[in-house]
Amino acid sequence: MRATARTATFPRHVGAMAQRICMSFLMVAGLAYLLQDRVMALDFGLAVQALGGVRADQWFGSCVAAVISFWAVGQYDAVVHRHLATGVPVAEARRAGIAAIAISQTAGAGVVTGAFVRWRMLRGTTLWQATRISVAVTLSFLAGWAVVTGAVLSVFGYGLWQQIGLAGLLAGGVVFGLGLWQPHLLLRLKLPNAMTQGRLVGLTLLDTCAAGLTLYLLLPAGLDLPFPVLLPAFLLALGAGLASGTPGGVGPFEVALLALLPHVPEAPLLSAIMGWRVVYFAVPALLGVLLAAHGPAAAARGVDPVLRIAPPQRTGSVIRQSSRAEAGLVRQGHLSIMESRLGAAWITGRTGHALIGMFDPIGTHQPQRAALRALAHHAASEGRVAAIYKCSARTAATARGIGWQAMALGPEAVVSPARFSLMGPQLSALRRKLRKAEASGVTLHLGDMHGAAERAALARLWARARNGERGFSMGRYAESYLSGQLVIEARQTGRMVAFATFHQGTQEWTLDLMRALPDAPDGAMQAIVTHAILLAQAAGVPRLSLAAAGAPPALPPLLCRWCKADETGLHRFKQMFAPVWHPLYIVAPSRTALVIAGAEVARAIQTPASLPYRRHPHHLLAENEFAPPPQAWHTGA
Repeated sequence: MRATARTATFPRHVGAMAQRICMSFLMVAGLAYLLQDRVMALDFGLAVQALGGVRADQWFGSCVAAVISFWAVGQYDAVVHRHLATGVPVAEARRAGIAAIAISQTAGAGVVTGAFVRWRMLRGTTLWQATRISVAVTLSFLAGWAVVTGAVLSVFGYGLWQQIGLAGLLAGGVVFGLGLWQPHLLLRLKLPNAMTQGRLVGLTLLDTCAAGLTLYLLLPAGLDLPFPVLLPAFLLALGAGLASGTPGGVGPFEVALLALLPHVPEAPLLSAIMGWRVVYFAVPALLGVLLAAHGPAAAARGVDPVLRIAPPQRTGSVIRQSSRAEAGLVRQGHLSIMESRLGAAWITGRTGHALIGMFDPIGTHQPQRAALRALAHHAASEGRVAAIYKCSARTAATARGIGWQAMALGPEAVVSPARFSLMGPQLSALRRKLRKAEASGVTLHLGDMHGAAERAALARLWARARNGERGFSMGRYAESYLSGQLVIEARQTGRMVAFATFHQGTQEWTLDLMRALPDAPDGAMQAIVTHAILLAQAAGVPRLSLAAAGAPPALPPLLCRWCKADETGLHRFKQMFAPVWHPLYIVAPSRTALVIAGAEVARAIQTPASLPYRRHPHHLLAENEFAPPPQAWHTGA
């Protein structure tokens, strides 16, 4: 059966290829028929004679332009490797890309030829992976060519061509806008984010303009053809050659260029095309064959500073090393732990354009500066900006020491359970709230599995009243997530009216979820938090964090107002416990990266993606070392 299916598909592939070849010849024949007067008038002898009159400085300038074009061609591969997170070094990806495109554009069958060349030149890459890269490079170039051609036609074109150019620009703008404002949609479609799109379009602009300049510099002296006139025609002819599928676009390119430049003499233009094919196709193809024959480049030496995802068996121990109990957010599945070979680890979150390190680096075996550089290096390898969110003043100072930019966030409220007492004037507001809760008949209980249905219903009502839950650095309700936390419930006449959860670390506890009914008695949530502080005091926990109170990062005024929402009320709530406020920061390698990362974090908090185990409800993370067993649920009252 398998052999039969394989042999059955072979004729279809051959038929499709034959059909494409026939269509290419029909296209060439049709264009030649429409331009039969100009084609019949071509004097190839005169064209060759004109080519002999090209000066040495013209050849040199054309070769320089071709080198620039192929440098941009190699960068396509580097950008695509970053987007696909292959881990291939930039120099190796660029070298393979230049060879693959130099050979495939001359030999034809670009995707297939390019895949085999990349397979040959990329160490440890399978043929399937090389094919994916070839397809991605081809599609990215075609998309970039459409945008660049649209831009050139809208500037230098006229009439219908200018309208076509504006339509192409509009389509490109829509895709770019989706990459900027809705990166989750593009990531689901495996399309690059806005920054990667910008790099690809910029490289396409450099590549195609340099390729057109290669041709322009070979035009014989005395031919009145300005570059702004040649470039739009060159780009359209290049598209015709790509659509034809012939090696190097031979035939359709020449005929299309003649049709688009009707007032240019045929012989000088044809002579320039002949020289262009030597400089831009024949010589690069020969060099590409030599590179492919040499094979992969020598393996790079030295220690690889790039971070790697920690294996599941390491996750629990890494979390226990963290001084921040909020490391438990990893159990929700949208954050990950990454560590370097030198020992330091980060809790990281990815957005469309940023790789965010959460809190401070974990582990003391690696200097902090090296940990920061490793995070930035890995972010660059993925085509993202790096940033650290909610880090301490010490990490922010270290970041400033290596030239990074820092910005203050809302401070973190910290209570010392050992020194906590309900006496004193600074807790008078808290005492009033506790008396109101007691008068309303509120009782406190440690959560157990039997209250799951009530908690779920309460959490749904709470989320519906607030247009959904926040995410990223804030916990979201899921019973599998709560099973690893301290859960305290407030009940009135047996009915659950509020609950709160706390991360429990070796050095601190941290407030996470707070959920209450709209008609919950006044003071119920204050009673829950007070009870948690007293439990931490009895357990000898040195630090209890009420988490940060403030907008994510400082952003433009409109975004600040959008992010802050009810932060003033949250600040007043936490102030009742007379905490010590510790500053938190967001840092990034540059001011631009800081703004990008800040906007990304704000969006990820306000409109979070679905949690992994909400898409797959049977995945409860129980296989991980850090997930507690079912008996970890508290059952006492």
